[in-house]
Amino acid sequence: MSEAPPKSGSTPGTAVPPAGGPLFAHDRQAVPQWRLRDCSVDLSRPVVMGIVNLTPDSFSDGGSWPNVEAALYAAERMVRGGAGILDVGGESTRPGAGEVPAHEELRRILPFVKAAVEHFDVPISVDTRKADVAAAALEAGAHGVNDVSGLRHDRRLAEVVASVGAGLILMHMRGEPGTMARFATYRDVIEEVRSELVDSVARARAAGVERKNIVVDPGIGFAKTPAQSLELIAGLERLTTIGPPVMVGPSRKSFLGAVLGLPPGERVEGTLAACVAAYLAGARIFRVHDVEAVSRALRVAHAIRNPEGVA
Repeated sequence: MSEAPPKSGSTPGTAVPPAGGPLFAHDRQAVPQWRLRDCSVDLSRPVVMGIVNLTPDSFSDGGSWPNVEAALYAAERMVRGGAGILDVGGESTRPGAGEVPAHEELRRILPFVKAAVEHFDVPISVDTRKADVAAAALEAGAHGVNDVSGLRHDRRLAEVVASVGAGLILMHMRGEPGTMARFATYRDVIEEVRSELVDSVARARAAGVERKNIVVDPGIGFAKTPAQSLELIAGLERLTTIGPPVMVGPSRKSFLGAVLGLPPGERVEGTLAACVAAYLAGARIFRVHDVEAVSRALRVAHAIRNPEGVA
């Protein structure tokens, strides 16, 4: 949080002029902050978002933290490892997952949200598609909402976010988690994802969400084949023209398995490569499981761009 240095982890640094050259041409434009409820995140450096999945069936870490104490301990390690944001979710959106009732989602996440906002000085984002869940989490102290449906599941969610000035992440997805694989058909995946994210931003703005509160996410692996996910990362710079900062979430996903032939727990190096490539293409926020490793890789990538900032 730029307005109060975190209790754990490093304080965001000051922007340093980019190194220049064709690869970094898009960096010549000013990089904004992301405004959330009662705080903001400095995006002059890459920001790592730590994933706190309080679900029994997530594809990589489902059921890892059976109680609040275990989840807080894991989150503490993430913050110490470099997480500038924590993203907590109570509903798996892995391919084929079914919808979780709002009351069950809240039962899973609210105790953690209430404890986390007291324990950490980094923003807490809630990964939900439901307005009722978002409203309860924001009332409990959360700072932002991460909507994987891009406001296509519950359009009331934007009004809830706008009413308290919270941050809003709009991710691209077609269909529902249980059906999205059948919608992975594109003539131009980058342009179509861009166009559909523009529509999501327009919905948010029409509901009163301020531009400075919005982040967009191309939805790596959501209604995308492995090849399409790779193409999105390679062409990510085209998505930065939408306006809001770009977040990516490639962590341990199946497109990495398609490349490496490895299970989720062994895709750390693939995640690092994807995050660094996305950063060089303009992404600013990185939602990952392996916070410390990704944070270190992005620190080096940032230093390569900004050698003047290294003693």
